[in-house]
Amino acid sequence: MLNASFTVDPSFRVGEVDPRLYGSFVEHMGRCVYTGIYEPGHPSADDSGFRQDTADLVRELGVPLVRYPGGNFVSGYNWEDGIGPLSSRPRRLDLAWRSVETNQVGVQEFMKWASSVGVEPMMAVNLGTRGIDAARDLVEFCNVRGGTAWSDRRGGDPYNIKLWCLGNELDGPWQIGHKTASEYARLAHETAKAMRQVDPGIELVACGSSNLNMPTFGTWENIVLTEAYDAVDYVSMHAYYQQHGDDRDSFLACAAGMDRFIDAVVATADHVRAVGRHQKKINISFDEWNVWYQSRFAGEKNLSIEEAPRLIEDVYSVTDAVVVGNLLISLLRHADRVKIACLAQLVNVIAPIMTEPGGPAWRQASFHPIALTARHGRGTVLRVEPTAPVHETAEQGEVPFLDAVAVLADDGAVTVFAVNRSQTDSLQLDVDLRATSLSRATHTALADDDPDAVNTMAAPDRVGPHRRADPKLDGGRLQAVLPPLSWNMIQLS
Repeated sequence: MLNASFTVDPSFRVGEVDPRLYGSFVEHMGRCVYTGIYEPGHPSADDSGFRQDTADLVRELGVPLVRYPGGNFVSGYNWEDGIGPLSSRPRRLDLAWRSVETNQVGVQEFMKWASSVGVEPMMAVNLGTRGIDAARDLVEFCNVRGGTAWSDRRGGDPYNIKLWCLGNELDGPWQIGHKTASEYARLAHETAKAMRQVDPGIELVACGSSNLNMPTFGTWENIVLTEAYDAVDYVSMHAYYQQHGDDRDSFLACAAGMDRFIDAVVATADHVRAVGRHQKKINISFDEWNVWYQSRFAGEKNLSIEEAPRLIEDVYSVTDAVVVGNLLISLLRHADRVKIACLAQLVNVIAPIMTEPGGPAWRQASFHPIALTARHGRGTVLRVEPTAPVHETAEQGEVPFLDAVAVLADDGAVTVFAVNRSQTDSLQLDVDLRATSLSRATHTALADDDPDAVNTMAAPDRVGPHRRADPKLDGGRLQAVLPPLSWNMIQLS
């Protein structure tokens, strides 16, 4: 058995958890919208065509924020196609995912769905094929009370959307309307100014690099923030992870790579702040992250044109779920700067929720660490410095078998989230609690004798969290045993 330890002290604080850290993402891609959240004629559909079985799982997942409508999709999207009578909406060819977009769901429908499931919208504007005019008009349509051309077409109360993305991944040559850093920086700055003139109260996210491996990474953030620093509030980050070949140790350690990625972007933003003598800090919107087996994807250029195709519907195993839980630990560890994060995506497309047209909806294995962290990871992140055995990985270098974070709730309770990255050995965790008055503990774990076990439509509850024996808590010290290859939640009160 491995042994590891750390101390929990309420005085050692990282920062407050912004609830938007537990956001998700709905893009007009594959079956995320059509037959995912929206399927008129489904036995559970409401009068607006939204599946209530999916809606129930979204509420259970606990996401407070959903980014919409893309993603790559937004860089060729005309938002005006998705308003007005359904019968008069055009069918368009979406070049991002080579799909037929029916526009039966647009801004108005999405906002109605968002209200019904209790999520805040995070709206993206098209800075690929469009620009300032379309963006300011969309803010007017959504947020102006009335008495103008666009707000009157909305009808009803304003949506008051607070959070807006200035385009998507425009550093990527795959993006419709791909731009250089200087081109994007100038457009983002001027668009931000116009949008704020319509509604001064909005928050804006500038595009960072599409991923850490982009050849312009770092330089892109520097140029964009140098131009637009005072006009924006956040810079975006995107990252996807997968197992390569048989190298499961590197996959289980990929949160170490996320840590380094976040640290690099924060350092770049703070460099621009120092050089420009700016007062505010630019924080992080990690608005796309997940496990995605991109090596299995044929690529959008090889897709046939279909309506709502089955696209990148990865099935997640226990191992994938442990990695997802570990990535959440990384995001929490940076709660002082990562204020927004969006798991991509919410339904069907690399998602924690799956549906079958005309059939059921069910939870993937990855659903569980997300739902439990979103529910119990609220409050203040505490700094813990684990002492744990380490091992060498091919992709991430030397990493500890234990990764962990602690969150202090307003009522004084503490929740520890921890992963045991060892594939073979249990790990005895010793936590020093002498700086607290905590006296009770429960332990929930996601683990399985088969690390490749998955949930399916036929067996939707094969994988799930299980209550383990209560940890030993005596004399201000806690001892708990973490199973091999496991995600764990220890609740202390």
